[in-house]
Order: sequence, then C-alpha cells, then structure tokens
Amino acid sequence: MALISYVIIGLLSVVLLYIASVYNRFVGLKNGIENSFNQIRVAMKKRLDMIGQLVDTTKSSLKFEKSVLTDVTKMRNLNLGGTAELEKADAMAKSVFGRLIAVAENYPKIQGMEPVKELQASIKSVEDEISRLRYLYNDQVQTFNVLGERLPTNIVASLLGFGKKAYLKFGEEIEKRPDTKVF
Repeated sequence: MALISYVIIGLLSVVLLYIASVYNRFVGLKNGIENSFNQIRVAMKKRLDMIGQLVDTTKSSLKFEKSVLTDVTKMRNLNLGGTAELEKADAMAKSVFGRLIAVAENYPKIQGMEPVKELQASIKSVEDEISRLRYLYNDQVQTFNVLGERLPTNIVASLLGFGKKAYLKFGEEIEKRPDTKVF
C-alpha cells in the first residue's frame, strides 16, 4: 500500500513538473513575442520620426503636395498599439516615403544635401531593423503556436489559457521596401 502511494506521488510530481516546464516555456515565448512587438513599435516610431525629419529638412527646398504633409502629420500621431495599427502605420510610412522620394527627385538641388543623404541612409538602416524584427516576431509566434497545437503541450496550453498568437502580416503592395536611393 505504501509503495502504491509513493508511485502515485512520484507520478503526480512528474506530471506537475512537466506542466510547470511547459507553462514556463509558454511564458518565455509570450514575453519574447511581446518584447519583439515592442521593439518593432520603437523601430517603426523611429522610422516615422525620420520620415518627418526628412520632410522638415527638405520642406524649404521642395513644393510638397498637401497630401504628403497631411499624411506625415497623421503618421506622427498614429497609435502603434496592436498588430492592425502596426500594419497600417507600415503601409502609410512606405507610401509617404515613396511619394516623398518621387517629389524630391524633381529637385536637383536636393541631391547634394548631406542631411538628406544621411536621413535616407538612416531610414534604410531602420527598414532593415524592422524587417529583422518582424522575422523574429513571426518566428516566435510560430514556435508558440506550434507548441500550443502539439500533443501533449496543447492540453497544458488549453488548461492554462494560452491561445494562438497572430502573425504580423503586411499586404503584398507594401512588401517591397521603399526606394531609398540617394536623390
């Protein structure tokens, strides 16, 4: 009888340790996903600010169409709280940056402006960082979701309320990085 009690206690201990291990894995992945998302938000905010600085730097030399200035103002006020807002901000930033480049290309005087060249190089660097962070985020989401769907970890996930996480999706029309060539 005592032996059966020890076996049951041993089995329960193993099961509890396994559940704790799976829980800790989910918590680590969840926190990694949140951290990656916040880093993407910071990088995208930096990009929005740099595009605004590019507009400010070139404004005196360029005749901007009103929509570019309006969109830059909208971008600066965007809330980057969720994946949908992040995707909208990304689309808007790429659109505005592309239009800004197109307008600026019509002004040869801008081509030699060192601050403009430096801002463009900085924006390219931030674009690369955003791309890397999106990859990391989606990779962590995939790991989290796969862990939540596999046996037996899916049982622990459903018991502890770990549901699927959403991938960051970017529409095909904005998948291409904006043209960042120097004027």
